[in-house]
Amino acid sequence: MRGPAARACLAGLLASAVGAPAAPAQLPAAAGPSGYRAGPVDAAHGDRESLVLWPAGAPGAKGAEEVDRPRLTVYRPPAGRANGAAVVVCPGGGYRVLASDHEGRQVAEWLNSIGVAAFVLQYRLGPRYQHPAPLQDAQRALRTVRARAAEWGVDRARVGILGFSAGGHLASTAATRFDGGRPGDPDPVEREGSRPDFAVLAYPVVSLSHSAVHRGSRDHLLGEDPEPGLLEELSTDRQVTARTPPTFLFHTHDDPGVPVTHSLLFYEALRSAGVPAELHVFARGRHGVGLAPKDPALAAWPRLCAAWMETMGFLAPSPEPRP
Repeated sequence: MRGPAARACLAGLLASAVGAPAAPAQLPAAAGPSGYRAGPVDAAHGDRESLVLWPAGAPGAKGAEEVDRPRLTVYRPPAGRANGAAVVVCPGGGYRVLASDHEGRQVAEWLNSIGVAAFVLQYRLGPRYQHPAPLQDAQRALRTVRARAAEWGVDRARVGILGFSAGGHLASTAATRFDGGRPGDPDPVEREGSRPDFAVLAYPVVSLSHSAVHRGSRDHLLGEDPEPGLLEELSTDRQVTARTPPTFLFHTHDDPGVPVTHSLLFYEALRSAGVPAELHVFARGRHGVGLAPKDPALAAWPRLCAAWMETMGFLAPSPEPRP
């Protein structure tokens, strides 16, 4: 997107940012870089509660190792702060590894601080798994949160998805490719719909067909010689409709890993489809910053996101989760 369209897009996002109300948000005390080494298995959560998404085996599983068993790690907010909202968190890592500390655990702790239940997703990765395995995992995660909403104190109508980088591509794919569930399925989880009620995309990979493509994510998801039709199908800006959920995006202007073009494309698609959206583009910042606690400018994005969630009604207290 160039010229007048890009300028109109940025003008709209700046107007929405100026008018956003403040909302409390506290970054985890240990937020920021750590000694955690990203890998294909999420090991950032210690002995915290977790569950395998498909106890009997995921569709298309190639084995029974941890990399073959997608799972959710559960972060429940303090009882006195919980507001019923929930978010499935998709760490980035180029569809090759999972940055499950600064784009998983730390993000879940921040969400808990604003009363939101968080569920960090370990999804299947390339080259062992390619499309549609990661999407199946994200959809199953959303269904699982709804199926167990009463147990976890979650409002089934306020279940969102948040993703970073390649995890942002997965989150945006889940936000544009969903279904209402299968009411007659013997598995109660599969009876639930997979449409997220809102999405948060942090420096996301969006297009797999644009010249600004992130080749590592594309190749790990689809292989080195994908069909052109599949590239188009999984360029999520091309799949936005009026049914795509409200979305918050942030990016940096000089991101060298995944150019800001990706967020601009998705925002413009949302605007054209009439979907409520907010985009923040920061002047400086590297790729993969997570909560960015050491950067005075970028550290504002969690607060802006919390304000957007509040403005959109996703943080409204819900003493009794909706049936």
